[in-house]
Amino acid sequence: MKKVLFVINTLGHAGAEVALLELFRRLQGEELAISLYVLTGQGELVHDLPKEVVLCNRNYSDASVLSKEGRKCLRKKVIRSGLSRGSGLKNLPYVLANAAAMMAKGKLQADKLLWRVLSDGAELLQEEYDLAVAYLEGGSAYYVADHVRAKKKAAFIHIDYRQAGYTRRLDKDCFLRFDRIFTVSGEVRKHFLEVYPECEDRTRIFHNMLDEARIRRLSEEPGGFSDGYEGKRILSVGRLVYQKGYDLAIKTMKLLKDEGYPVRWYVLGEGDLREELEKQIASLGLQEEFVLLGAKKNPYPYYAQADLYVHLTRFEGKSIAIQEAQVLGKPIIASDCSGNREQIISGQDGILCQLDPKEAKEAICSLLRNEELAKTYGSRAVLKQIAYEEDIFMLLELLHQ
Repeated sequence: MKKVLFVINTLGHAGAEVALLELFRRLQGEELAISLYVLTGQGELVHDLPKEVVLCNRNYSDASVLSKEGRKCLRKKVIRSGLSRGSGLKNLPYVLANAAAMMAKGKLQADKLLWRVLSDGAELLQEEYDLAVAYLEGGSAYYVADHVRAKKKAAFIHIDYRQAGYTRRLDKDCFLRFDRIFTVSGEVRKHFLEVYPECEDRTRIFHNMLDEARIRRLSEEPGGFSDGYEGKRILSVGRLVYQKGYDLAIKTMKLLKDEGYPVRWYVLGEGDLREELEKQIASLGLQEEFVLLGAKKNPYPYYAQADLYVHLTRFEGKSIAIQEAQVLGKPIIASDCSGNREQIISGQDGILCQLDPKEAKEAICSLLRNEELAKTYGSRAVLKQIAYEEDIFMLLELLHQ
């Protein structure tokens, strides 16, 4: 029986983590001994792991990294990792040099600086694996490249590599040490190879795995909106982070309110920007119109009950939230950015708009005014191919080479 190790940064309720769980389900019956190591040692989706998957972490917390308790737990983890094997001191020159490079570009990303500290201070697994898979860029890629013994190594890239703030200097060229790199879309592959052109021959597209039947079944379970609102509902799903563009969504909602549209905008997700976004909502008098619902274990009834799905992100890899909205036949409006434009054909099965509140407002109004067009986009969205069953054979092929 082949031994396979997957490594991921956290196991919270986010797109890549959901896709990983579905990949585990697809691998059942393949006569594999599958193990999982979570770099931060926390995340609420641990309870959804298939029983066949062995969790390697000695200590694990099911607290979300986005909750107050989870952030406290994560801070302790970073401190412990910094002290373990001198990881913090050893990486101090690296942190300072990359922090300076980030500041020169106008944005300090502390999480990306700390992935190296977490990786170098993490538990060392004694086993040798037939295949080790870093399922996310950043810490898990560093850990598999530097600290895991395996006959073959693979890495997954889920984001627009450069837009997300990664550089070869930050990664210490770690992707050169992988036998295969899987990107979740063609655009992600293109942008990754702009930075690592020498990896072209070993880079493949491996789409996110989703169980459409399961999504539809869960969408019919009890739950969803409970505020009794009778107007149109807009839904967005994703972490409360800069990438997701909620500051622009709030401004868009203000324009809709000023023009008298009977609509509420709901967001499923948690994140570090909650307090900042709540202040912006209050300053614009949108406490009733723009609602942060937090993370939900079963988000699908909300999708099913929403009238529009709107995804105004600054950049993407390949949005699982968009795919979920397509499965449930929702008319979709998304920002015209990398990732989104690969999922939506504007004017055929949705609308791509510029990342601007006025442009977004016009796109939303066009569907609020024309319900038949919205229904047409929704019915076409259901027909989109989002299941790529054959992709899994690329992973198995690498394992058995």
